[in-house]
Amino acid sequence: MTWGNLLQPDLWLNKTTTHLTPKLLNDAGLKGLVLDVDETLVPRTIKQLSDEIVPWFQSIQAVTPQIWLVSNNPSIPRIQRIAEVLNVPYIARAGKPSRTQLRRAIESMELPPEQVGMVGDRLFTDVLAGNRLGMYTILVEPMRHPKKQGGSLVHRAEFWLSRALGAKLDPHQS
Repeated sequence: MTWGNLLQPDLWLNKTTTHLTPKLLNDAGLKGLVLDVDETLVPRTIKQLSDEIVPWFQSIQAVTPQIWLVSNNPSIPRIQRIAEVLNVPYIARAGKPSRTQLRRAIESMELPPEQVGMVGDRLFTDVLAGNRLGMYTILVEPMRHPKKQGGSLVHRAEFWLSRALGAKLDPHQS
């Protein structure tokens, strides 16, 4: 598999996670999800979920009842707090793009990787790790702190490098 393929999400939502709909998950044939946490569910500098996340999560969970949080964040209490609000299992300090912890979550779901979506905001961690396992990868726009404007230099560099390596990165049209 080429670098361009490894960095190519199956779906680039080009919006934040809350725009991921049950229909999109059904259309992809997903039975489970692995969600990144920082900037995918909550801005990195915010300690709690926004009011819109819990109802969105409940609508998604009705379609894909098996959901895990898998985060590279080293703060176990932070990820645990978020997982407890959503009532789902979690893994902190995952070390993505390593596949080890993602594999653990998938195996606990007892689903084949292609029926599990990896949802995240980073190409070189979330998408790369998910593609290396054969998961259905969904790239979302980062959730930023409401008072911070503009995109991250890291995200822009990842897009530039991914395209240079052959990823197409065409956003989903809704």
